[in-house]
Amino acid sequence: MSVDPMAYEAQFFGFTPQTCMLRVYIAFQDYLFEMMLVVESVILKKLDAFPGCKISPFQIRKSTEKFLLFMKEHFDKLFSKMEEVLLQLVLNIPKNVVLPEDKVHEQYPYTKEQFQALQDEIRQLQQQYRAEASAEQALRAELEEQKAVRAELEKILRWFDGLDNICREHGTSNFKESFAFLTQNSKKLQDVLKDVEEKSNKIKKHNQLL
Repeated sequence: MSVDPMAYEAQFFGFTPQTCMLRVYIAFQDYLFEMMLVVESVILKKLDAFPGCKISPFQIRKSTEKFLLFMKEHFDKLFSKMEEVLLQLVLNIPKNVVLPEDKVHEQYPYTKEQFQALQDEIRQLQQQYRAEASAEQALRAELEEQKAVRAELEKILRWFDGLDNICREHGTSNFKESFAFLTQNSKKLQDVLKDVEEKSNKIKKHNQLL
């Protein structure tokens, strides 16, 4: 059996040539064993037709095994030559033949060093892509945060615009006067609220006494 792995042939056939030859060898060998059993059974039947025959079945079996060994030795020699011919002339891909899927390697040959450099470049580009994607995600998050802040600022500006309009309606024209006006009204509201709470508490106490 050949020790050459014949990997290129295995790529083309889908199996190694050595595996093919091994299966052929096993098939021939099984057929040879079966034929010997058939021959042995025929001889035993023929001997039954001779009642006075002194040849025993055991002797027939020994002779059959001896003949089988002789046949196997010769078969192995013949098969070895047949295997050599088949592996060289039938199941072998010539060195100058390139499979269709390997045409690209023939058109764009790369040395081991060039291939390694290409792999390093690919890894570097992948790292750059991941870094840029992370930076883009961070920028998007910052943009969303800025949008939220801007919305809050717009709310505050609208509140100030409403406040300014209220102050103008009450005769105040600048922010200082508006703030003083709001403070004064706020204190009045607090006093009114306190007065309401006191009266409410008095009413509750009065109801409890009743």
